[in-house]
Amino acid sequence: MEKFIKQLKKQQSGKKVLVLFLLTNIVYAYMLLVSIPATMEFSNGLQLLDMMPAGYDLEYVNTLFETLGNTGRQIYLTKQIPVDMIYPLLFGIAYAAILAYFLKKLPKLNHYYLYLCLLPIIACIADYIENIGIITMLNAYPTVTETSVHTTSIFSIIKSSTTSIYFIVLIVVLIILGFRRLKSGSKNFQQ
Repeated sequence: MEKFIKQLKKQQSGKKVLVLFLLTNIVYAYMLLVSIPATMEFSNGLQLLDMMPAGYDLEYVNTLFETLGNTGRQIYLTKQIPVDMIYPLLFGIAYAAILAYFLKKLPKLNHYYLYLCLLPIIACIADYIENIGIITMLNAYPTVTETSVHTTSIFSIIKSSTTSIYFIVLIVVLIILGFRRLKSGSKNFQQ
């Protein structure tokens, strides 16, 4: 854990953070514009499991997989999931670095706040477990078990919850930095 914090403290370069951010969001844009729509063409409007932040149950999974049909399930397995095996790692690294970058701009930073940078790492790990669960269920269909659905759903909820908490933290940090910048700017303007 201390090694992780030391590594975050080293991330000084805004250029590195920007490159990671761009790379991560290029992959994300590809998923949103190409691989997810390709899979959803077969879903008849049903959301893919990766896109359900509140989780799902066995009935929903069976309905989705049946609606997708053989072709849709194959596209989910061979087009969407492979890209979604790249994205979580990029997300975890990039967004941890982004938060660390902005946290270090806060004066008198308590180094314990850097532990907040673990949020995208937790989301990354949960996303991988979710993906493994989805792969397992796709390969097991039509004999998907309640246990596999429940376990995978829990990790979908963990992924979306930690991601939401992360973005709330990031917004709060950016607001604090914005207020401090305005405050220091108004002092400079008054002098």
